[in-house]
Amino acid sequence: MKLNPAQNDAVRHVSGPCLVLAGAGSGKTRVITNKIAYLVQQCGYKARNIAAVTFTNKAAREMKERVSQTMGKQEARGLMVSTFHTLGLNIIRREYKVLGLKAGFSLFDDQDQMALLKELTEEQLDGDKDLLNQLMHTISNWKNDMLTPAQAESAAMGDRDKLFAHCYAAYQKQMKAYNALDFDDLILMPVLLLKMNEEVRQRWQSRIRYLLVDEYQDTNTSQYQLVKLLVGERARFTVVGDDDQSIYSWRGAQPKNLILLNQDFPSLKVIKLEQNYRSTSRILRAANILIDNNPHVFEKTLFSAIPDGEMLKVLKANNEEHEAERVVGEMIAHRFMNRTDHKDYAILYRGNHQSRLFEKALMQNRIPYKISGSTSFFARAEIKDIMAYLRLLTNQDDDNAFLRIVNTPRREIGPVTLEKLGSYANMRGKSLFAASFELGLQQTLTGRGLEALQGFTRWVVELSDRFERGDAVEAVRSLVRDSHYEDWLYETSSSPKAAEMRMKNVSDLYSWIVADLEGDNYDNEPKSLREVVQRLTLRDMMERGEDDNEADQVQLMTLHASKGLEFPYVYLVGMEEGLLPHQSSIDEDNVEEERRLAYVGITRAQREMTFTLCKERRQYGELIKPTPSRFLEELPQDDLEWEEKKKPQSQQERMAKGQAAIANLKAMLNKD
Repeated sequence: MKLNPAQNDAVRHVSGPCLVLAGAGSGKTRVITNKIAYLVQQCGYKARNIAAVTFTNKAAREMKERVSQTMGKQEARGLMVSTFHTLGLNIIRREYKVLGLKAGFSLFDDQDQMALLKELTEEQLDGDKDLLNQLMHTISNWKNDMLTPAQAESAAMGDRDKLFAHCYAAYQKQMKAYNALDFDDLILMPVLLLKMNEEVRQRWQSRIRYLLVDEYQDTNTSQYQLVKLLVGERARFTVVGDDDQSIYSWRGAQPKNLILLNQDFPSLKVIKLEQNYRSTSRILRAANILIDNNPHVFEKTLFSAIPDGEMLKVLKANNEEHEAERVVGEMIAHRFMNRTDHKDYAILYRGNHQSRLFEKALMQNRIPYKISGSTSFFARAEIKDIMAYLRLLTNQDDDNAFLRIVNTPRREIGPVTLEKLGSYANMRGKSLFAASFELGLQQTLTGRGLEALQGFTRWVVELSDRFERGDAVEAVRSLVRDSHYEDWLYETSSSPKAAEMRMKNVSDLYSWIVADLEGDNYDNEPKSLREVVQRLTLRDMMERGEDDNEADQVQLMTLHASKGLEFPYVYLVGMEEGLLPHQSSIDEDNVEEERRLAYVGITRAQREMTFTLCKERRQYGELIKPTPSRFLEELPQDDLEWEEKKKPQSQQERMAKGQAAIANLKAMLNKD
């Protein structure tokens, strides 16, 4: 497929900073992959001096595959395609000494963070879940805004912020003692390092000669700083984004980064991609008219060469149960008439709580479905156990990993033993693992508890030695075998079948690790066990809620999760004030972001779009009568077909519909 003129301009502009405003479905990934090929094949760039950054592992993998198809594997060797966080991790890995880290640093996921914060704030927060969640979110925001604990403390206004800043300082101190980093550190630390250290900055600027950033509207303050520091004065970069699809302000995303770009790089060239290759003209017209109600820095109007197609339908249900039944009933009839697949349909909603009734209706009708954002592979207990073993092998200061597996499988190392070990380790300022070898421990711990503990830590040291000597594959195999983990699964699982399934997950993880160690995965470079563990931990953090499943299932997901995807037939449910726009956004006067969410939902649809709303809905045990969403009123009414205003079918239309149904039935019977 040839590039259109705007796409072609975006690919060929390489002499200075470039912003590509890419509307929904306008082929932005093609622009990025073609631009990388153009830089290498026509402009004399080496692939290893080009970095492309995006927001999800899935997007990074797809981009890497598409570049390899465009250029060939050999030419694409050394190209850096990754998420922001993986790029940050790579910088930290190269520069860990300058950052004052020890080689085997660990990555803490949100569960590790929560466990540590809970422990550190026992006195102040007393394990209050809501406050702990607020604290974790606040620390994350501070890090994204580039604030150190000292800066957070001096900027703190109320008592709560002062307390949180104090907890932030204690948390950072403990993380340093553990030689551990959290998700936000992967951007914060490289930014601070590149800012302060000119030698390191020059090293990375000459390493990355051209930078491409996808989904630029989702960048937060620290990610934008990272982009600026990497491109430097030469400003050879292309960022691709769409201000109309900025829906992550709650995660710190700053759509104003698009405006800042204009100020920071006065020679910025702005190229608009306005042709949509995804949706019918009617769907696109509706989306354009809706989003026109928001203010814009850059004006753009999407158009499509695909004809108008079906009207956008609006269905009214009596209540939420009826809404779910109606959507599933409509879908069954639509599939029967059009002989489509289940995977052609998506049900999108504003909040996860809306999915339950749709699941129930789909199950009752034996329709296969998939909920995005369900348990990720890495969230399973058996995977977290094996990963904790591996984390401890590669970093003996990782207390969280130590605590997870010291008695899994059971080794007679009970809570009393661990409490005594913890007190002693705290007093000595050592990790739990290091403390277990100290002679002084015998003053507080004796007998079978001490024996079992030292037996375990000695075994970990032997395994660790084995992998240090270069036999990492054998060390991983021994880990699963010698810990008798499989026997333990059979003892503790609900049934032998469940144990078998859990062991299969462990085997899958083992295969991944071996492939990574031996360099059989997609970038073909053998890795150390330490690198493999860091990569898998980061992959877990990034992929919660991502899935590559291509099975024939109806897709259920939130509007946030649907971004970047497309489906032939979309049901956008709960089009009511208080749901979409969400009540909290109405209260905070942030309806513009909710409108962008509705815009994202509408532009997922390729052929047909159906909205639903209820006359009554239960909310917190109360029966309410919601009003239709203002967004339905803002859509072009000529393109909407409100069910209650629909003209009755004529005799001929009814007959034609009946004949089509009979023809379909015959075709289905013949197929079987």
